[in-house]
Amino acid sequence: MRSRLVLALVAAGSVLLGAAPAAVAAESVAAVAAVPATAPVALGSAHVLDQVDVLTDAEEQALEDRLQALPDDGVELWVAYVDTFTDPADAADWANTTAAANNLGPNQYLLAVATEGRAYYLSGDSSGPVSDTQLTAIEQDRIAPALRSGDWVGAATAAADGLADAAGGSGFPIWLVLLVVVVVGIGILLAVIIARSRKKAPSGGAAPAPPARSTADLRRDAASALVQADDAIKTSEQELGFAIAQFGDETAREFSDALAAAKTDIEQAFTLQQQLDDETADTEQQMRAWCEQILQLCAHADAVLDEKAAAFDRLRALEQNAPEALTRAQALRVEVAAGTDAASARLETLQTSYAPEALAPVADNPAQATQRLGFADQQLSGAQQAIGAGDGSQAAVHIRAAEEAIAQARQLQVAVATLGDELAKADSAAAALIADIETDLATASSVPDPDGRLAPVLAGTRRQVDAASALLAGDARRPLAALEQLEAANTQIDALLDGIRDAQEKSRRAQQQLTQLMTQAQAQVSAAEDFITARRGAVGATARTRLAEAGSSLVQARQLAASDPAAALGAAQRANDLAAQALRAAQSDVGGFSGGGFGDTGGGGGLGQDVMGAVLGGIIVNALSGGGSRGRSGGGFGGLGGGSRGGSRGGGFSPGSFGGGGTRARRGGGRF
Repeated sequence: MRSRLVLALVAAGSVLLGAAPAAVAAESVAAVAAVPATAPVALGSAHVLDQVDVLTDAEEQALEDRLQALPDDGVELWVAYVDTFTDPADAADWANTTAAANNLGPNQYLLAVATEGRAYYLSGDSSGPVSDTQLTAIEQDRIAPALRSGDWVGAATAAADGLADAAGGSGFPIWLVLLVVVVVGIGILLAVIIARSRKKAPSGGAAPAPPARSTADLRRDAASALVQADDAIKTSEQELGFAIAQFGDETAREFSDALAAAKTDIEQAFTLQQQLDDETADTEQQMRAWCEQILQLCAHADAVLDEKAAAFDRLRALEQNAPEALTRAQALRVEVAAGTDAASARLETLQTSYAPEALAPVADNPAQATQRLGFADQQLSGAQQAIGAGDGSQAAVHIRAAEEAIAQARQLQVAVATLGDELAKADSAAAALIADIETDLATASSVPDPDGRLAPVLAGTRRQVDAASALLAGDARRPLAALEQLEAANTQIDALLDGIRDAQEKSRRAQQQLTQLMTQAQAQVSAAEDFITARRGAVGATARTRLAEAGSSLVQARQLAASDPAAALGAAQRANDLAAQALRAAQSDVGGFSGGGFGDTGGGGGLGQDVMGAVLGGIIVNALSGGGSRGRSGGGFGGLGGGSRGGSRGGGFSPGSFGGGGTRARRGGGRF
């Protein structure tokens, strides 16, 4: 995008000056190509990473000293100066990816500055001491002015000062600050109690209204409720699947209807969350109203599932029929375990043809599936022991956990094959699109070009096709990335030839473009959905919202494909973009989660890793914390899964208690 923008600006300027556009374009392309692009970096022991030497040695040391003192205020800050951002190119994505890759925790922040790209972003976890609103204010009021004036040290120092102020830093040790706060709080509480004991409330007087919650708090509550409700629905779907397999569709009809009603509520809530997250500016009143609606919709969905929970328990009767249920679960475990080697072999085959980036969503799926099955083995053993002791209630807890773990293992295995199939479709679609573009290039080359306007367009299209072709060659192919480049090239050449095509040809081309884009969008949605569902214990509201909206847009594209191809194309493009955002956000969440404080509690594998896999999968088991209640525990129809980073609604434990925290997804940063 930056290259095209520079090229357009330089070419426009050349026309005004009477220069030859082609010559200027070539020079501008060379100039742009000379600017190196930087992938996410590894942060070392120092807090300042200056890859472009914009700081003198003295400036770098002074800044390092300032940042070394920052932990006294309860926060830490790293600063990275690079040329331009790439993989991903978006400033926020680049900074958040770098933060996740370096295991930065909730109290640790990263300021990323692209000195040539003229972009920046301050990355921070939403569960940290500095709110998203405060981070945005620090960017706009402190960092951006310094960057615009070329004050690289001043920008980082301003970020440090802003974080310290927002975190309530005072220069005193953090424990002393907290102690003072506690003592003052106790004093205020005692004063209030004494005052109330001396003051008789008027009879019949109305209780004072509670203070209004801030909009930021409402947004956090809404996002947390949305994650928990989505988890409850996913677990309900899983349990309903077992019930249908055992009793048939008709017997489980009322539960299917209840689940459908709850999903309708959550789909509306996701749409509202997307409105909160999009680039359109919202008023304070709109944000508060949408947050309240999200909370109401989540509460209603939860109530709908709760209403059927007792009846669902009676249908499955796991407590009374635990031995039979255990036998079924054991048989299912054997069946799913047989697919582990096949999934590993399929992944190894794919790795000989596709680049690691293309296979990233399933790269650890066989290992994750093995962990889920290991966890299932523990639960099946616990169920056997509980049955032997005559404790049907505890046996039911273990059986449910085993069932969900086995189902996730199967899903992880299937996802490998699904991605392989989608990549093969993308390969074919890309090859077909290249053939079409080559034909168009040949046609366009025969069109008279007296003023030389066509030449730069043809040259640009040729570069895009060549770059995409390179992504389709060798043993490290990236067909989805190639399709993106080819679609851009196709759009460019189509605009050029639009005036010489007849209506029939235009219709054919539009339908072909729609088919190709829907292929790409379906692949993106499938990959994001499989990744998020099997790792939902770590995934926050941002990724789930983007995925829900992507799925909705893809359905809309299919519905409009025959009647309104142009509108369908826009819906398919939105689905593709949102699904890609969902996957990036989910991968960032999982990266922060796996390095966010719990690590490997099993000494290199075994019980600890299997339990952590179950935590990552959102499987919450009361038995692990001494529970055993038959209640929903926030997990759907009688289930036990479905906790969240925001905490669990019932017994057991949730991934949030293992250092998960919030998300680094936030609108902010920008250009300077």
